Amino acid sequence: MTIKSDKWIRRMALEHGMISPFEPDQIRQKNNHRIVSYGTSSYGYDIRCSDEFKLFTNINTTIVDPKNFDSNSFVDVKNDICIIPPNSFALARTVEYFRIPRNVLTICLGKSTYARCGIIVNVTPFEPEWEGYVTLEFSNTTPLPAKIYANEGVAQVIFFESDEACETSYKDRAGKYQGQNGVTLPKI
Repeated sequence: MTIKSDKWIRRMALEHGMISPFEPDQIRQKNNHRIVSYGTSSYGYDIRCSDEFKLFTNINTTIVDPKNFDSNSFVDVKNDICIIPPNSFALARTVEYFRIPRNVLTICLGKSTYARCGIIVNVTPFEPEWEGYVTLEFSNTTPLPAKIYANEGVAQVIFFESDEACETSYKDRAGKYQGQNGVTLPKI
């Protein structure tokens, strides 16, 4: 299994539609303003957060249960920024839509710009033949409100290609998050 380079990422995105929309370069500035970078890096792709957020609220004082998640625990926010209250979290989705090849697995790690502020970005691996917008989870571990910027980089995807295709892919087993289009809540 090998980690894939910027050349491979560009080829797979442009010729095979692996990432859409796709930025072949690393973007660090928009309209003469510094931003949290996104796009292709040496051995990864920095994904962006869209302007669609689900902000956790404890108004209903319910128990957080992944097997029986109450969608009323979130407030929908559509904005260029999302302010996450102290010790809380928000869900969002990527700007990019992914189509992962059958012999590829990805690992996704939060960008250090957010991590150094106490904001943890969590994303599970993209399995072989998974496709969709990625649901992102932002945890504010600080005692202060935290700001997330839409349409800027939030995490880096690293692509690993196996020396052989898997026997059963995510698509083959009809994975429950296949083809997700928006911010997707937990499913059982």
